[in-house]
Amino acid sequence: MVKSIFTALMGMPTVALGLILYLIFSSSGPLGPLHLLYSPSGIIIGQAVLITPIIVSFTVSALESVDPEIKDLARTLGASEGRASLAVLGEAKKGATLAVVAAFNRAIAELGVAMMIGGNIYGYTQVLTTSIAKGVAMGEITLCIEMTVVLLAIVFSLTLLTNLLRRD
Repeated sequence: MVKSIFTALMGMPTVALGLILYLIFSSSGPLGPLHLLYSPSGIIIGQAVLITPIIVSFTVSALESVDPEIKDLARTLGASEGRASLAVLGEAKKGATLAVVAAFNRAIAELGVAMMIGGNIYGYTQVLTTSIAKGVAMGEITLCIEMTVVLLAIVFSLTLLTNLLRRD
């Protein structure tokens, strides 16, 4: 049941999550006194909430794909319960790495939460995706293309680097 909830939350539209967090962080919301709305901290929390289902779902899937006999074999060879669990984690590291890369890519490309929680305040909460959205609205297409190239370069470079580093 919990796994199904996390899997379903992976598809939550960021604008819906942004609205929910806006209501929670607003001055009349339960976390209003913390002044998280229109702050970098609020964006960070929003991004963490957004990517947690991805990390949990992909990591659980990677762990479930490990042959259960690995843990038994490790215990047979004298490993403690903790060491046997680490052996299973070692076998699932490619899937766990994929979870982190997918979560990072989702977070860096995200617009809804950053816009609704951060407010796109220049020099304070404006991030690359919200800058691109604002630039398009203002007709600054050349600048937006340049920012998009930077955004894509970051995503592709980090993904490529991660793939190179995780090779066996």
